[in-house]
Amino acid sequence: MSDANEPTGAVEPDAGTTGAGTAGGPAAATGAAGAPTGATTANDPAGAPDPAGSAPGRHVRVVLVDDHRMFRTGVQAEIGQTERTGVEVVGEAADVDQAVTVITATRPEVVLLDVHLPGGGGVEVLRRCSPLMADAEQPVRFLALSVSDAAEDVIGVIRGGARGYVTKTITGTDLVDSIFRVQDGDAVFSPRLAGFVLDAFASTDAPPVDEDLDRLTQREREVLRLIARGYAYKEIAKQLFISVKTVESHVSAVLRKLQLSNRHELTRWATARRLV
Repeated sequence: MSDANEPTGAVEPDAGTTGAGTAGGPAAATGAAGAPTGATTANDPAGAPDPAGSAPGRHVRVVLVDDHRMFRTGVQAEIGQTERTGVEVVGEAADVDQAVTVITATRPEVVLLDVHLPGGGGVEVLRRCSPLMADAEQPVRFLALSVSDAAEDVIGVIRGGARGYVTKTITGTDLVDSIFRVQDGDAVFSPRLAGFVLDAFASTDAPPVDEDLDRLTQREREVLRLIARGYAYKEIAKQLFISVKTVESHVSAVLRKLQLSNRHELTRWATARRLV
């Protein structure tokens, strides 16, 4: 299956973490990530207790921004049962322009934002929605939800104004909890990602420019990291919701751009730059 970029508009309300954050800014917050799930799917038995963070009477309106329709569908199924979770998914978008349009029209409390999107990525969405984030009476808050756990991605969206960053390995219950914490103004991160933010804001030095890495697209960087971590092509395809053939094409492009011969050289290259 190839990457899905199909447009979607606002959806009818239906009815939804990762760990605890603390108020006072990104540098003070930590969180808890759940077991790997890929695209989250509903797995709670009917009548199960409400997930953490969805206390009776609580309600939050959410827009889901991700360029993979299958992933959006999975998240909607997992957290979008409003009566149980308190989360109402009021809109979806697959690229930057759609995201800005839907967010402006629906004015949700929280946006679940993928980092890598057609049209400029999550950082561009944040830039164009900065007036909505600054609204004192009805602020729109952003929680990054991405397959990437790269330091530059985390730091980029936090500098852009996102209130937190969790990876797609998160459980549905933890995601609901994180959404409500962000709605309350807390900063929420998957555990190891909080360290990136602390390090970045503690340092006054600008990160060095890596011309070789800059040659790669965002998707090629994702594939590069997964290859370097020992994932098979089929596992990468499942993780990124793309076809095995597309994975092979990305690997070929990475090898060509970096002038490497095989995945073993690629792994050494990535390890030397601490990308793994």
